[in-house]
Amino acid sequence: MDTLILHSFKKTWVRRMIIGLNHIGIAVSNLNEALGIYEGILGLKLVKIRVVEEQGVKIALLLAGETKIELLEPTNEESPVAKFIVKKGEGIHHIALTVSNIENSLEEMKRKGITLIDEKPRIGVEGHKIAFLHPKNTKNVLIELCEK
Repeated sequence: MDTLILHSFKKTWVRRMIIGLNHIGIAVSNLNEALGIYEGILGLKLVKIRVVEEQGVKIALLLAGETKIELLEPTNEESPVAKFIVKKGEGIHHIALTVSNIENSLEEMKRKGITLIDEKPRIGVEGHKIAFLHPKNTKNVLIELCEK
């Protein structure tokens, strides 16, 4: 099979696995200040605010059309988001892609040599299965897979 055909086949499979952009996660030091910008100035609709103790974050979920913005404020200095802010500053923390079957997607990523942060899915802030891929294999972008 020549390279162009093989590349097209791979792209087709990836399009079927990834069915959309779910949300963009943004690390912030102060959630109220960030809401003043995203809700107050930009006019995004606040859907919910929730504390996720096991991840050490307080999350505000906002709607930006069909995509969501997830503002992540660390609740303690040991949370991954707190460490991210210390190392890189406030800003885009991750992008979340929607998949139809997260278990199959994780298996495929592992087969393709992608390091998984989550070997098995866990439940995310919206009650759906989620899992993270390690940024060392994705050009330093933390990618979250979300099952729809």
